[in-house]
Amino acid sequence: MASQYRMNLMVCTGTGCVSNKSLNIIDALNREIEANGLAEEVQVIPTGCNGFCANGPIIVVHPEEIFYQLVSEEDIPLLVEEHLLKGRPVQKLMYTPPETKNPVPTMSEIGFFKKQMLIVLSNRGIIDPENIDEYIARGGYKGAAKALTEMTPEQIIEEIKASGLRGRGGAGFPTGKKWEFCRNAKGDEKYIICNCDEGDPGAFMDRSVMESDPHEVLEGMVIGARAIGAKHGFIYLRDEYPLALERVLKAIDQATEYGLLGEDILGTGFDFTISVNRGAGAFVCGEETSLIGSLEGMVPEPRTRPPYPAVSGYKGSPTNINNVETWGNVPHIIARGAKWFSGIGTETSKGTKVFSLVGKVNNTGLVEVPMGIKLREIIYDIGGGIPDNKKLKAVQTGGPSGGCIPASLLDIPVDYESLKEIGSIMGSGGMIVMDEETCMVEVARYFLSFTLGESCGKCSPCREGTYHMHTILENITKGKGREEDIELLEKMGTLIKQTALCGLGNTAPNPVLTTIKHFRDEYEAHIRDKKCPAKVCKALITYTISKEKCTGCTLCAKNCPSKVITGERKAVHVIDQSGCIKCGICKSVCRFDAVEVE
Repeated sequence: MASQYRMNLMVCTGTGCVSNKSLNIIDALNREIEANGLAEEVQVIPTGCNGFCANGPIIVVHPEEIFYQLVSEEDIPLLVEEHLLKGRPVQKLMYTPPETKNPVPTMSEIGFFKKQMLIVLSNRGIIDPENIDEYIARGGYKGAAKALTEMTPEQIIEEIKASGLRGRGGAGFPTGKKWEFCRNAKGDEKYIICNCDEGDPGAFMDRSVMESDPHEVLEGMVIGARAIGAKHGFIYLRDEYPLALERVLKAIDQATEYGLLGEDILGTGFDFTISVNRGAGAFVCGEETSLIGSLEGMVPEPRTRPPYPAVSGYKGSPTNINNVETWGNVPHIIARGAKWFSGIGTETSKGTKVFSLVGKVNNTGLVEVPMGIKLREIIYDIGGGIPDNKKLKAVQTGGPSGGCIPASLLDIPVDYESLKEIGSIMGSGGMIVMDEETCMVEVARYFLSFTLGESCGKCSPCREGTYHMHTILENITKGKGREEDIELLEKMGTLIKQTALCGLGNTAPNPVLTTIKHFRDEYEAHIRDKKCPAKVCKALITYTISKEKCTGCTLCAKNCPSKVITGERKAVHVIDQSGCIKCGICKSVCRFDAVEVE
């Protein structure tokens, strides 16, 4: 940020805000600033994702740290006149957290940001992701310069090992050991790969990092390449991320122009180039051997291991794969030291973790927290609790291959070992919050349907096992479940976990096994009582109209797509159950809460 400006307006241009026309807001701001003679005093800076995604478009005014939310193009003249000209922040555009009495709260007073600790996201909402100079001004490429000019490859690896960094893509394997295996492997050519193929429903961590701070990932890859001895690297980026693709390609060009990529980097004699591969969106490509197959132009299927990619990967050469967040941690560790990083987190889970916090929670968005933080702190202190004061039922971590954690376990620390102990996984960082109106049997069926559809079909435990488990779950949600189904699901799930070829199959049963473990009573209600306690499964619910509450306004009858609601005006209406498709429209339009679900 240039020092001559008295004020900087940081406008979020992550995917969420761009889809809500934040680029138009930038144009409108520049027009109004120019028209009011403020061009030499006020600067508008497009930034990456701010993190508070549900509240976009977002503008943060520096140095005051005034946080504006849900801004529209029509709001800009008022904002410029009142705040920029008259010095009066516009309260109606501000986010006012319930926990503060300050009528003009700063960003640091907002609960969503208070308990976060930023490493990988340290530049979020601060720099223009398309401007390499702003990244360098924030200490960017300092780690790469240190690694290339002051450290040997072995010293780099030892530093990463000492930091305790574990892979952030799911399994949590020690990153330094992985690099060491690849460096020590025999091969004339070695490669590194950045896995940016996140496919978990509700997950957008890697996309946001790539959009907001692409140079951080490139710098991490330069350091990793030097440590391993690679001359070329790939970024495997799913094609559904056009903005991330645009920005990372621009970042590669800028870094090459500055001598930070390409031949003789920083005059050290080290050569390293990066190319981008656009993935077609197959979930199985998140598994590293499947990704390598796709990169080689083959059908993306997992390969039997050993040999591991560190020994025989891309084109049979030693290959190291880490995900976006893992690479993003590397520059900070090298620049600030392993001791600093290992001082954050727990004994076995060091540093921070980035999560996409979504679902039935007030504050949805992207968060970075220290390992070991309690799940309750994430949901209630950062997430702001459950909408409409409803009760929390469960939290799903680890995406469709993760597990459902009940509200009774909210005080567990969020680290690799603690999550594994209760049947869940860290995964890449998806976190879905569920309230009391969520049917856990349906949740298990939904997640299993996703992994079933994404299975490559190579091994029979995953191909056949998930199919039969899904069929059983569908029958249960339709009221056709049998007493022995629960035990059968447990046996099949355990067998698939033990015999599937890759991580997708190994973890696919997790949502089923954890929901049975923690919510067995819901399965039993579906099977024995033919009732869905959460009133979600259509085959097991009935819509009726209360005689005491119905006013005969006819609104439900007018909106019923099946035309099965009858009754005179100002008289109690009735639903013909034989034709009701249980769409729920009648309940959603009723103003008197007269439509009941049984």
